[in-house]
Amino acid sequence: MVEQTIEKIIEETLKKDEKINALAFIAYLKENKMLFERGKGYWEDKFYWAIKYNGEYVCTILIGNTEHSSEPWIVWSDSSGSKWYEQFSLSENLKEIAWKNVDICGGGDICGGYCGYPGGLYKKIFGKDFNNVCITVFKFDNPNNEAVECLKKLVDIRKNDIQKNK
Repeated sequence: MVEQTIEKIIEETLKKDEKINALAFIAYLKENKMLFERGKGYWEDKFYWAIKYNGEYVCTILIGNTEHSSEPWIVWSDSSGSKWYEQFSLSENLKEIAWKNVDICGGGDICGGYCGYPGGLYKKIFGKDFNNVCITVFKFDNPNNEAVECLKKLVDIRKNDIQKNK
């Protein structure tokens, strides 16, 4: 069986603006030499990819509605424990977008607390303090064009962090 590409699944699953935004983000990831790894285990039968750079996680992408969200596509940031997002300089507009997409822990109700931190953690995110943050830090539900631009910047920051720490 030939495995479908993420682009093909986006074409078949998402609607007009969602499709445009998702394809723009995927193209950006590929231009930046990201590796797309299909989900395994629990995620194997879903349209889920771990996105890596130099063997390190950058983000994960889920296409299609699941028990995790009714949104058509979702992007989570890495859960590496890195502090790449703490003080990095961003425009105020991008900070606001990032802050709106901080992933507040569901107390283990959503993910089952598999991370070992049900209830979340304290994080400093682009100079602002947050409590009860999921280990993934950011979750973008059905990102619009402006949010995709923010995601691209977050990818750049994470990629630089990986390069710096290799």
